[in-house]
Parts: sequence; structure tokens; C-alpha cells
Amino acid sequence: MSEALPVSKLINEPTVVAAVEQARARILAHPVSDIRDRHGNQYVDLVMEGGGVLGVALAGYSYVLESAGLRFLGLGGTSAGSINALVIAALGPPHVAKATRVAEIVANVPMASFIDGDSDARDFTKALVGGAGKFKLAMKAAQVVDNFSDDLGLHPGSRFRSWLTTVLADNGIATLTDLDAVLATPPPDGYVVEHDAERGVRATDTDTQAIKGRLAVIAADITTGTKVELPKMAALYWAQPDALNPADFVRTSMSVPAFFHPVRVGKIPQGPDALARWQALTSYKGTRVPKECVFVDGGIVSNFPIAVFHNQRKVPRAPTFGVKLGIPADEPTLIDSPTKLIGSVFNAARGALDQDFLAGNPDYSRLIAYIDTKQHNWLNFELPNKDKIDLFREGAKAAAAFLETFDWVEYKRLRKLKAMLREASET
Repeated sequence: MSEALPVSKLINEPTVVAAVEQARARILAHPVSDIRDRHGNQYVDLVMEGGGVLGVALAGYSYVLESAGLRFLGLGGTSAGSINALVIAALGPPHVAKATRVAEIVANVPMASFIDGDSDARDFTKALVGGAGKFKLAMKAAQVVDNFSDDLGLHPGSRFRSWLTTVLADNGIATLTDLDAVLATPPPDGYVVEHDAERGVRATDTDTQAIKGRLAVIAADITTGTKVELPKMAALYWAQPDALNPADFVRTSMSVPAFFHPVRVGKIPQGPDALARWQALTSYKGTRVPKECVFVDGGIVSNFPIAVFHNQRKVPRAPTFGVKLGIPADEPTLIDSPTKLIGSVFNAARGALDQDFLAGNPDYSRLIAYIDTKQHNWLNFELPNKDKIDLFREGAKAAAAFLETFDWVEYKRLRKLKAMLREASET
């Protein structure tokens, strides 16, 4: 297990320091949002892709954005992205600086302890991640047949939930009600919305009191084939969602199929009102509400839920920045082994829905940054500190590079044109 990694090793790394300085200079000269506070902080939404242990890179990305003077209202993500989103949201109201603390927490996540299955499950995982030969892998796989048949996965995920629950408790968060109160807390002097001719509004007629933070965690309900956004849709599955620990939402989102046990939720609220909610919020067309639902990693339906804060009918007051783990492939994948086949099928499935959205909304390409993570295995839960530093550095570099090219004024013009075209087509 890796030794504790001092946060100074991350934030004082020369490339990271340079990225912060570059990003700060850029947004001072070229603002990126029309929502600000009286201390000069600018507010954006942030959506983060899932990717296992590569989530350390997301911490580097958000660290540079915040250190440059940005703050986060909407926070969304899947799997590793949802972990980062919840941690950022839980550490304080949107206006509070917390990137250094987030970096410290994420860098010292006890990843190895999350591999909490029995000895056979742990041995098979090490063989799989370590690139064992076919014979050894087959031998180890034979020893975990019962894990799959009995539990539908190798590892319970209990230690992960316990760790995240402790992180939240250390910051006064035990229930969704606690988290909602934090997200709804405005800056001491309130928000300011800049005048913008492109949106056709004035600061005096904009309801700044309606501005508040929001969390969006994506999970997959495979019982009904539903893409689930939590906590927005929590009332479908739990009778008292406000009393739930938000860690439960993230636990559903990171249940990598076969790797972690799926999450089973029973005692689903029943009755006509419950069925009406299902029909209003999902595409489920059943005549009765299921009594139990099974959740797996949200990545199988939307690993990069960039659409979660999108409204095609208006020009936004703040952009939704998105960050993906990995550089877009410029060569086709060579499928020459069962492992490559399974991995490629999974990657194609988890990216299809998001790619459809991006293809239909090409303006969103202006909002997305890509972090180079190709040197790292997303399932290496024994990630050494040098790799954590490298991932954090790559995230920081990606943030600074993205801000250098993002043009908020031009993006609003593009969105205004799209909104006008949509309105005209509907009319």
C-alpha cells in the first residue's frame, strides 16, 4: 500500500504551479461566466467522466480551475467522476475554496482497501490487472466462479462506502438534507449576474436568489433499463431519500459490472402515485413499480453525462465545463484477445449515448477538455504515489490548456443562434 502522499507534493509540483498561474491570468483577461460573487470568483458547472483510479487526474483539473478563480455550482459525474463531484460539493458551499483539501483527500484515497473481496477475488484481480498469462488467469478465474454466481461480482464495495461516509461525516454531512443545505448556501454578499446583451437580460431582473449548487450522480438501474440521475430521481427508489447518506448515490454509480457487487435496493415505494412518478421521470412503461431494483456502474449508460445541465432553449448564464479521461483515439482498436474484446465492447457501450448527444450538439465540443491518462490502468487500485502525481499533473495541464482556448463570448453567441433556430423550428 502506498505511503501517505503530502498534498504539497501535488500542488507545489512545478508544472501544476505554472498551470495555475497561466489559468489565473487567462480568466482575468477573458472571463468565462456571467455569474460572479463580490470577491471576483466566477461560477461554472463541472461534469466529470468516470474512469476508476484515474479520477486523481480530475482532482488536478478542478484544482487548477478553482485556484484560478473559478467556483462550481452544478457538479456532475459518473463513477470516479461522481466521487470527485460529491467530495467537492460536500466540503463546503459553492463559494468556499476547497481544491487543496479535495486534492489531499483524493490523493490519499485508500484504493487498495477497496478491493475487499475474499482472497480468491483479490488474487484474480491482481492477476487481471497485472497482465497475467492466459493459463494463470484461467486458473484464477476458476476460483472465483462462486463469487460471480453468488454475488454477481468480485468485491462487495463496503469499504469504499465506509470511507466515503467518513469523509462526508468529517464535513458534517450525514444525509441528503445536510448536503442540500450546503449547496444552497450563497456567498455572504450574494451572487452577481453580469449584464449580457446576448441573453437579453439585465442584472436587476435576474433572480440571483434562485442560484444554488446541484449534484448529479449517474447510475444504471438494470432492472428497468433506466439511466438514473441521483438525487433527482431518488424518490423513485427510496421512501425517505432526504434521510439517505449521499455516499449511497455514489456507491450505486461506481459498481463496475463483475468487479464490484451490484447495489440492490428493495422496498421500492409502491402505488399509483409512485407509478406516476416513474412514468414522468423515466422511459419505463411497466404497469407496476418493481419491488427491487439492481444498480451497476452508471458508465454503462452514460460515462460522461455532459448533457445533465443542458437546456437547449436558452443561453446559459454560466458554461458547463466537461472533462474526459483519455485522449480521443486516432487509430482503430486492435481486437486480438478476449480481454480486448470485452474491454472494447464495454467502452463502446458506455460512450454511445454521450457520443450521440455530442454529435447532435457540436457546440459542446468547445466545453470539453481531455486529460492524457494513457500510461495508467484505470483498475490499478495499488496505484503508486509517482503515478498519482503524474495523473494530477496531467489534469492540471489539461485545465490550463483548455482555458487558453475557451471563448465565453463566442460560445454564448453560438448558443443564442441555436436557441433561435430551435424556437423557429418549433414555431
